[in-house]
Amino acid sequence: MVFKRPRLVIEQIHFIGNYSLIIIAVSGLFVGFVLETAGVLHAHPIWFGRSAGCHGRPWLVRELGPVVTALLFAGRAGTSITAEIGLMKAGEQIAAIEVMGINPLRRIVVPRFWGGVIAMPILALIFSAVGIIGGWLVAVVLIGVDGGSFWSQMQSAVDIRDDILAGFIKSVVFGLAVMLVSVYEGWMSRPTPEGVARATTRTVVVSSLLVLALDFLLTAVMFGG
Repeated sequence: MVFKRPRLVIEQIHFIGNYSLIIIAVSGLFVGFVLETAGVLHAHPIWFGRSAGCHGRPWLVRELGPVVTALLFAGRAGTSITAEIGLMKAGEQIAAIEVMGINPLRRIVVPRFWGGVIAMPILALIFSAVGIIGGWLVAVVLIGVDGGSFWSQMQSAVDIRDDILAGFIKSVVFGLAVMLVSVYEGWMSRPTPEGVARATTRTVVVSSLLVLALDFLLTAVMFGG
């Protein structure tokens, strides 16, 4: 039932991805700069070359990538979806769709929901990948660390199950949470400009708090044992 109209879902993935891609990529790049620079400042000069590529890389993939992406995603794509649904409600477009005999939930809400859920892990992957490239620029291009040493240390520091899989699971859960809040706030907003504005504000606040709370719970469950 969800994917009876895959074209609508693909359109939403394309729209949401393009809407958030630039800010997420730029943020990932600067996060990579910061992590590697902090590693340089705190590492002993003798050991820095051996640890290049390890500075915060597991945390980037496991924690920072999903969390920061979700927060940016909520502020950028989540608010746009809430505002879009709210404005359609205020402009009586949803009522018109119902008059035409079309289920507005399936036509409007479901494609946006699943489009955002699918786009979120892709954006988190892009964030982490660009962050690693940012660390490479600092360590190899600016400082002069051997490129082969950087990549080998990074590969040894990042674990597939503990880091990559955990980051993927978190990004999916965060995507579900952000999109639930976004479509709910848009659907339940009052059909006035003030009501839509308040709904978009609630989307950012509730989604951000929910992402941070879920990150704590998921981290406790995955690594508490």
